Amino acid sequence: MSLVLVVDDDRDIARFIEINLRLEGFEVLVAHDGEAAEQLAYEHMPDLILLDLMMPKVDGVELCRRLRANPATATLPVIMLTAKSLSADKVVGLTAGADDYIIKPFDTLELVARVRSTLRRTAEMRATSPLTGLPGNHRVEEEIADRVAADDPFGVCYVDLDNFKAFNDRYGFLRGDEVITLLATAMRRAVGEMGEPPPFIGHIGGDDFVAVCTRDQSEPLARRIIETFDAAAPRLHDHDDATRGFVEITDRQGTIRQFPLVSVSIGIAVSGQHGYRDHREVVEVATEMKKVAKRTVGSSIAVDRRALNDS
Repeated sequence: MSLVLVVDDDRDIARFIEINLRLEGFEVLVAHDGEAAEQLAYEHMPDLILLDLMMPKVDGVELCRRLRANPATATLPVIMLTAKSLSADKVVGLTAGADDYIIKPFDTLELVARVRSTLRRTAEMRATSPLTGLPGNHRVEEEIADRVAADDPFGVCYVDLDNFKAFNDRYGFLRGDEVITLLATAMRRAVGEMGEPPPFIGHIGGDDFVAVCTRDQSEPLARRIIETFDAAAPRLHDHDDATRGFVEITDRQGTIRQFPLVSVSIGIAVSGQHGYRDHREVVEVATEMKKVAKRTVGSSIAVDRRALNDS
């Protein structure tokens, strides 16, 4: 249940908003000036703040600036409430860091819709990888769970980079980010070639990615990801390393070790006649297949054939 902090010096309006939000299933805190609201924000960390523009002590613009300046509250979504409809006032609120604004008097349905929309956008942003722009771990889990519940044939591809640590040790983490970005790009391009329905792809962290698709798409998708990545990956290495086909790393004992160029391993779990009981089981199988794929030098795919044999 989402917690909303309502901040308005007009007690009747604040009470009206509180009642309507509670009727919609929200938890609500109320403050009537900026100083009290700031304290409540730090103590309770609400999911969203409805903030009146004109208030005593600390007005809405100043409070919004303070919240944005504090790392603990910098990402809290703020909707500004204002009786003014002038464009300049809207700009001031948005410039201070507000995510949206509503002009008084407002329609209750619109208010609730704006609150839900802002909360949804915030959740999506928090669930997105800042490096790749792809959905994160929570969204990936939801997608797999939805496929299990739907009970239609589907596939989950667990995509992982090989020799990524050696690449980072050789070239540094900034060039390592380029490898992760390349893999995300390869996955997007592969998805664009799969037709309908478009596969879902997510970045669960580090050099680990997931694609969720129909069962028939799973192997063609995995092959296309590898083809696209392998065609570009050598250019991310220094010319001499790419020509040799390996990088050299000196370990802690001073021994020079050789590692192959960075590549991709993909483990595929597919639903069969009996399906899966829950999403965790699917992930376990895909993880097992990824480990099998990693036994092969270079980019490789391993598919769990047990479910296919049940079909």
